[in-house]
Amino acid sequence: MTNTEKLPELAEKKALLPAWLRAMRPKQWVKNVLVLAAPLAAGRLFEPSVLMQSLWAFLSFSLVSASIYLINDSRDVEADRLHPKKRFRPIAAGELAIPTAYVLAAVTLAASLAIGFWTAPLLGVTLAAYWVLQVIYSLFLKHQPIIDLAMVAAGFLLRAVAGGVAADIPLSQWFLLVASFGSLFMVAGKRYSELKELGTEARTRASLERYTKSYLREVWSVSIAIVIMSYSLWAFEQAGNQLWGIPWTTISIAPFTLAVLRYAMRVDQGTAGEPEDVVLSDTILQVLAVLWVVPVAIAVFW
Repeated sequence: MTNTEKLPELAEKKALLPAWLRAMRPKQWVKNVLVLAAPLAAGRLFEPSVLMQSLWAFLSFSLVSASIYLINDSRDVEADRLHPKKRFRPIAAGELAIPTAYVLAAVTLAASLAIGFWTAPLLGVTLAAYWVLQVIYSLFLKHQPIIDLAMVAAGFLLRAVAGGVAADIPLSQWFLLVASFGSLFMVAGKRYSELKELGTEARTRASLERYTKSYLREVWSVSIAIVIMSYSLWAFEQAGNQLWGIPWTTISIAPFTLAVLRYAMRVDQGTAGEPEDVVLSDTILQVLAVLWVVPVAIAVFW
């Protein structure tokens, strides 16, 4: 069965959830685990107060991203109806009225900012900045080449920053470099996969029509090189944190590199349209992630 043939089946499974909830794209909230990155890298994630602040950051980012998804899907409803997959989204499929979607967007935004400013003022500011940037992107910059890559990458970066500001954890230069170029890698990879998957149908998506596969390949190739180099420099810098005389962070470079290259392979195959789909569907990538997390956890927590 081809991916196209599976779409009606997937739509039926999604129908188990109400349309208003599906319109918030709960599956894509997996991206928001990036808020745990800074506390994890600092070795403080399992401190009760830090863990609680991180969970509030995850919830608030899930709500603010839901607000953006509702706005984007309302504005892109006509284009989404021409897309082989996006046409099954509740708003494009006519399951959720556009006025209702805008009301839900306002409610989720208000709830997100309330939780954010209550948790930590800087978290509230980060959430507000994310929402404003994404709305500007949706209204004015979505169809501007390069700028659209930067704006979407900024969304991923702000998720990583949110975990640090929520728990008052300083963000190192290496962390910011990995988060920044890792975000650009995922966004360029997403665009490349969309362009490769849609083929001539990509011309119906204004965000893709000015890109070529060769250009996007260059962007994600450069980004992946910077990510691996920055992570390796951080790992060597932390090599003094040893248990049983073993430089665990140095060891973590191998599974980290293999995981990034595995993701890059999925991008090159044109099957990395949504980062969460890649992570949740690729068993080998999940195993590599565990092999990476274990030595990092040993290094930072012990």
